[in-house]
Amino acid sequence: MKNRLKYSAVVFAAAAIMLLSVMLGSSSISPDKIISVILNRLFSLPLSDGVSSSDAAIIWNIRLPRVILAFLVGGAVSVSGAVTQSVLKNPLASPFTLGISAGSAVGVITVIITGFAFFGGYTQPIAGFCAGMASIFIVLGFSRRVDKNMSNMTVVLAGMVFSLFENAIITIMSAAAREKIERISLWQMGSFAMRGWNNIALFLPFYIVGIAGIMLFSKEMDILTFGDESSQMLGVEIKRVKSILFLLTSLLCGASVSICGIIGFIDLVAPHIARRLFGSRHCAVIPVSAVVGGCIALFADMLARTVIAPAELPVGAVTALVGAPFFCYVYFTKLKSNNTN
Repeated sequence: MKNRLKYSAVVFAAAAIMLLSVMLGSSSISPDKIISVILNRLFSLPLSDGVSSSDAAIIWNIRLPRVILAFLVGGAVSVSGAVTQSVLKNPLASPFTLGISAGSAVGVITVIITGFAFFGGYTQPIAGFCAGMASIFIVLGFSRRVDKNMSNMTVVLAGMVFSLFENAIITIMSAAAREKIERISLWQMGSFAMRGWNNIALFLPFYIVGIAGIMLFSKEMDILTFGDESSQMLGVEIKRVKSILFLLTSLLCGASVSICGIIGFIDLVAPHIARRLFGSRHCAVIPVSAVVGGCIALFADMLARTVIAPAELPVGAVTALVGAPFFCYVYFTKLKSNNTN
């Protein structure tokens, strides 16, 4: 009963934040106008009095797709963070800290510069997925080579070092393609601006496949928390399960980066909040991480749009302002716990 109330509260909070996010902007729009426009577009009901054509265009073509995409992307990277933390048993692990996000960015920028479009609109997400997957396996392979026990700090440091290396590659590639440097720079900062329904249609298949696939392995992730030896005794095919989970994580992260650029630290913060609310069972942690991450992304986007309006801040900068101190908090809490033990 208590969990049902919590689930209801989380869903209600998400709906309220989404509505507030559509309302706020260079000009405020009332909730009744928003509801009227949605009903008009979905069910062909007449617009209520006072809703102009410009209001309808702003709500349906600009704000609503931006809000929905922000919620989906925030959810996708948060689920990726929850999986990496669980599989590696590392509270500091996330696609951002392990270099998956930067690796995906390398893949996407390669497509932007070369102009390859073998898979049409899906070329950038697929390139981001492949490069992100390669990054996580390189980081884990290097960590295992340096430290057979793969301690938390070894994995995170390896991820950060490789991320710096990937960022250097991004800088070199951007400098080499001067005619496209403005497009790359705007994308790289991380933003939900100028995104429409076509971006949602492009992202949605990756989101559904990634999260649905991860949910199928929620029981295996619960068992993995007991350690590899215990998991193997309980019948879990460890290498196969971990490989599939990292593949699905890279799919979500690569698609997110290709659409909106690198937006870090949501993937670190949201899973911790989800576990604090609902415990460690992944059948709850995964969907709640998606909702909480979506809400954090919406808050960050609202701040980015309103703090220096009519100009905008990069969403990635806003999330870093909150996420970096949280990373330090988790690290020092873990360090204190280890010293006590």
